[in-house]
Amino acid sequence: MTTARALPASPAPAADDGSHSLRAGRLGVIGIVFFVIAAAAPLAGMTGALPAAIVLGNGAAAPGAYLLAGLTLLLFSVGYAAMSHQVTNSGAFFAYIGRGLGLHMGVASAFTSLLAYLAIHLSLFGFFGGLMAEQVGVMPWWAWAFVAWAAVTWLSLRSVDVGAGVLGVLLSLELLSLVTTSVAIFVHGGPEGTNFLASFSPSNILAGGLAGSAGIALAFAFASFVGFEATAIYGEESVDPKRTVPVATYCAVLLITLLFAFTAFAIVTGLGAGKAVDKVVELSSVNGTPLTNPANVLFTLASQYVGDWLSALMKSLLLSSLFAGLLAFQNSAARYLFALGRGGTLPAALSQVNDRGAPSAGSITTSVITAGVIVLFAIAGLDPVLNMFFWFSGLAVVAILLIEILVCCSVIAWFRVVPGEANMFQSLIAPLLAIVGLAVGLYLLLSRFGLLTGAVAEGVDPTTTAWGMSGLGWFMALLPFGTLVLGHLFAQVRHKDSAELIRDVIS
Repeated sequence: MTTARALPASPAPAADDGSHSLRAGRLGVIGIVFFVIAAAAPLAGMTGALPAAIVLGNGAAAPGAYLLAGLTLLLFSVGYAAMSHQVTNSGAFFAYIGRGLGLHMGVASAFTSLLAYLAIHLSLFGFFGGLMAEQVGVMPWWAWAFVAWAAVTWLSLRSVDVGAGVLGVLLSLELLSLVTTSVAIFVHGGPEGTNFLASFSPSNILAGGLAGSAGIALAFAFASFVGFEATAIYGEESVDPKRTVPVATYCAVLLITLLFAFTAFAIVTGLGAGKAVDKVVELSSVNGTPLTNPANVLFTLASQYVGDWLSALMKSLLLSSLFAGLLAFQNSAARYLFALGRGGTLPAALSQVNDRGAPSAGSITTSVITAGVIVLFAIAGLDPVLNMFFWFSGLAVVAILLIEILVCCSVIAWFRVVPGEANMFQSLIAPLLAIVGLAVGLYLLLSRFGLLTGAVAEGVDPTTTAWGMSGLGWFMALLPFGTLVLGHLFAQVRHKDSAELIRDVIS
């Protein structure tokens, strides 16, 4: 394996006519943060993952699980942001891993990252199509998915700042609705008042142990943070990459963590900490089955503490939240394909950009892949939410956590060779702590993968039994690891000694 020490100094880039370069100077900190928070889909997380974390996990302490997951990712961001001063590339994660762990591991991680972004992208298409079919009707889920597909494809082919403007409007309304509901609940006080210790004391957060209820809550919490790492993907298109990327990373992680913890705490307060589990079961049940309609928990609280008008608005904003996430992950996947094409790993045609500076070939390829999968699910008669959303989202989260652990390892390896201005905390302590936290998170996700995805072995209760996955569940859980191994073998054959890839992709 090529090591960071063995990599040559990056030569000056070759002259370019602009057809293989993203348009620089398009995005500032705020624009990038919009993309990242949109990818996290706060409203979708608070209506989908949080109710499950409360009922299946640690009850009223679920907000603390979100805070703990956020702090872990904040530690990850310390080394990630420090290294971003020396790495600016649309490939983001694999550029960092390639720098620290070598060219072949960098390429291998690129395929795993691409798998993650395509998977989460597909999961959102399923969720969006399913909700539209349920709330609006008129057309089947796959037809609504293709309406979103067409709009996302068109916007992704425009300049990135156009997409950021659309996301800005949608995201502002989404965040305003969550903050309005939360503030109204805290002003009212809820049925039992505000009980900070019930949600944030360490003993309550870890109640039941990592192998039990606490682990389930943390698994759902980690799953809600997918997308925050996308700050570096837009480095080439930012105004000042050396400053914009680290600032945007810290801002995004802090805002997402505070928003999730604050809103989750407000929801628990609105329900009453002592009876939060029972109330979530009551509000989310359909025909006696809990968590069948988890979004009704937040919608009911919005009606109760603010008014029916906000609940109705939130139902529409949930759809816009999913659409914003679709656009964010379309951009992420397209830029990964662009970087892989420009570096010579995938066909060079993928590195083409249009006259607006958007990675057109990568975006069109992403759209072709997603269209094909939507068609396959429609023909097979699979459910857009129970199958497409849960299967692909579980797969994506495992892949992302695996890559984040490799990034932390890369940060440590890189700063051992090129210390630069990074201090001990940035270059070693924070990445080591993040590795521990992320490894625990990955273990929890894998052990509860059947619960997260619904791919459970026959006769197994996933709420009480860990590792009880079906054959499909094991395949999806192990696919990111298999992709990493196969990608490494592919890189050894494809890039035995590629100065061009070193210069362009991991520089």
